[in-house]
Amino acid sequence: MSNSNYNRLKQLLSEVEDISKAMSVLNWDQEVNIPPKGISHRAQQIGTLAGISHEKFTSKELENLVHKLQKEDLPFKEKRNVEETSRDLKKAKSYTKEFVVKSSQVTSQALNAWNKAKAEKDFSIFKNDLQNIVELKKEEADLLGFERHPYNALIDIYEPNTTIDDLDVIFDKVKTELSDFAQEIFDRPKPNDQFLYKQYNKDLQIDFSKHLLKQMGYDFEAGKLDISSHPFSTSFSPLDSRITTRVDENYLFESISSSIHEGGHALYEQGLGVEDYGLASGNYLSLGIHESQSRLYENNVGRSLAYWKANFNELKSIFSSKLEKVALQDFYKAINIVQPSLIRTASDELTYHFHVLIRYEIEKALIEGSLNVDDVPAFWNDAYKKYLNIEPQDDSEGVLQDIHWSHGSFGYFPTYSLGSFYAAQFYQTAIEQNDDIANQIERGNMKPLLTWLRENIHQHGRLYSSKELCKKVTGEELNFSYFMNYVKRKYSDLYNL
Repeated sequence: MSNSNYNRLKQLLSEVEDISKAMSVLNWDQEVNIPPKGISHRAQQIGTLAGISHEKFTSKELENLVHKLQKEDLPFKEKRNVEETSRDLKKAKSYTKEFVVKSSQVTSQALNAWNKAKAEKDFSIFKNDLQNIVELKKEEADLLGFERHPYNALIDIYEPNTTIDDLDVIFDKVKTELSDFAQEIFDRPKPNDQFLYKQYNKDLQIDFSKHLLKQMGYDFEAGKLDISSHPFSTSFSPLDSRITTRVDENYLFESISSSIHEGGHALYEQGLGVEDYGLASGNYLSLGIHESQSRLYENNVGRSLAYWKANFNELKSIFSSKLEKVALQDFYKAINIVQPSLIRTASDELTYHFHVLIRYEIEKALIEGSLNVDDVPAFWNDAYKKYLNIEPQDDSEGVLQDIHWSHGSFGYFPTYSLGSFYAAQFYQTAIEQNDDIANQIERGNMKPLLTWLRENIHQHGRLYSSKELCKKVTGEELNFSYFMNYVKRKYSDLYNL
């Protein structure tokens, strides 16, 4: 029998989602298409919509419906949607409309400053905007409330029920187990990868990326591929999930890895239930789980020998003059070189986590007040020297390389590492449950893997917590050992350890 209260809640949440997705369209356009002079008014437009969305979501009618439904005996899915809506409502009501509007305006202006600072390689251009962001995030932590540390409130936005205690345990293992293993590899001779740094036509690279995305199962009738300075994925619904990539005509693997990575994100969004639009069951679970999908495709699959057995000949035919003397095994070794580097998005799957660790340490220190914004570049450079024994030559390849702080995304970076660790655990479980997945990937058939992910990850939305989903899928909560076992197997073989 139809539940009129639940149906009305669905209608209201769908309307709130409409406003949210309209904001996402404006943000996507700002990243991809907007002329420089349009940015200030875009900040105003997004801020206005953010205020309307906040008012609508925190309305008395919606709140009363949630309270009524919490007293009813609902089926599991409906019950979880109501519970998650209640959780979101409590968090949203912590914000004032003034804060929501101010947040949108401050971050939109900061994005403009970051773009200019990065282009001019000058942190001072972005410094004041970053200071405003930090103050905004401290205010947000106070509004949301927290236990023990204000950064916990910010982590919870992206990875619910995760704290610095959880993250410190994981990053301690990065600083010990992963660091020791990476050091062994640093000391080994490096394969030749110079053939990746020849001149590769931009349009041909994009065409090949589209070929790989189609092979993965990305639906181009429900998405598109564009170019941006920082690759990203955004979704306006499961029927419109878009991605961007970055193309370097002097480095072949940039667009390939970025496209596969963002494609993993988009497949997750395309796998959510269309009928659940606006509901918790129709939204991604957490950014750590979201990142697990992109990292699984980018690394566990996209940097595997099996994957390139299926795709290297196609790549070689497109760039025959550049790759004619390159063997499959040499290409596989080249795309898996482990060495310290300055740019997070271009780093290998081992040193990547030191990039995340550094950002985590900076964010935590800024929010607790033990680090001043003026001192961030020096802290950054010292940390890169400490963990990777390298130093940036300028702010663009150093403290300004990521767009996230201009978005106000404090608490976001740790989810990148969490995603990799979830990915290793999910992928190992997938091939244990269906040992034909790897064989099919080698033949260019990605459907069995996508089917497994749809059934075990995508379709559930937010019906379970991250810990619950991981245990449901793999039999245990997140376990760093899966990642260490994966990289030890792979790189011990590659580097003859």
